[in-house]
Amino acid sequence: MSDIFSPIRLGQAQLSNRLVMAPMTRSRAEQDGSPGELAADYYSQRAAVGLIVTEGTQPSDDGQGYLTTPGIYTDAHVAGWKAVTSAVHTMGGRIYIQLMHAGRMSHPDNTAHHRQGVAPSAIAPGAPMFTATGMKDIPTPRALTTEEVRQTVQDFRFAARRAIEARADGVEIHGANGYLVQQFFAPSANLRTDEYGGSIENRARFAIEVASAVAEEIGADRTAIRLSPGTTIGGIDEGAEGPDLYRYLVGELDKLGLAYVHVMHTGNEALLADIRKRWHQALIVNRPGRGREEIGSDIASGLADLEAYGQMILANPDFIDRLKADAPMNEADRSTFFGGTAKGYTDYPTQPDATGVTEAAQ
Repeated sequence: MSDIFSPIRLGQAQLSNRLVMAPMTRSRAEQDGSPGELAADYYSQRAAVGLIVTEGTQPSDDGQGYLTTPGIYTDAHVAGWKAVTSAVHTMGGRIYIQLMHAGRMSHPDNTAHHRQGVAPSAIAPGAPMFTATGMKDIPTPRALTTEEVRQTVQDFRFAARRAIEARADGVEIHGANGYLVQQFFAPSANLRTDEYGGSIENRARFAIEVASAVAEEIGADRTAIRLSPGTTIGGIDEGAEGPDLYRYLVGELDKLGLAYVHVMHTGNEALLADIRKRWHQALIVNRPGRGREEIGSDIASGLADLEAYGQMILANPDFIDRLKADAPMNEADRSTFFGGTAKGYTDYPTQPDATGVTEAAQ
């Protein structure tokens, strides 16, 4: 277990340990997309982990998909995130803002402009989404023009600059979980006939251009990307060429010298091993549902440099202390994951006051 508590250099940031808070949507932003008033408390409470990766944060109006998710492209957004990063840094932590364009995973009822979602092609994901008036089917998105794809690359660039203005330590591009970047990878979402569709190289082009633009704007050593090879979230089907697309993509990203790649692992061990061989910077591995007894196993084996955890850190602001003390963990209260108040957000108990479950879960 000692390896997980050893320091590591990640781009420009020196981390105190190798445990990462995975990005988790909490839907508690203000109506204008600024972080909610409790966000600084929420993130700073968890600053003892080596790195915090924030909830998905839209880089533009069209990047929003869900209700009350934050943005990072207006002055108000920057001011709100600056309060968050300051609180985390005061506690000795490091924080990357995740840039997430939802693409077709969007509903007009959830956005201020009420426009149709945008995507590589006009193909609905075939999934429902929560709105203010209940669950609704996600409508068919509008296909981006080639010029609009290029403009979206610039939207990521601009948002990355704004994140650094908000004093984030870096940004993580969300290229996973069925959102816009991954939509370009998948034949189930991308039927384009221009340079962004068809071949493996073309379907990987958008992700590479986004990473290149962000790295050029803020430095490769403050730029990272999250990938989820093989995931089927949001109607994604990457097809038989999926593994080879990721082998090509990671090789091209490696040339940029990014701070890290963050893999949400869904079970293809051979592909993960190939990513490890092709990637020469830090690799973060997140295995959803990994048990406490397995914490540190990927670091110990050399497969990963860092490991990311979601619900365990969500429910345990003193996650690091509990691991070191072999103390029991709070259970996450799923009913408070999205939206709401301090309940299930900033009120999880810490040792020695913890009882093993949250008040909200009792």
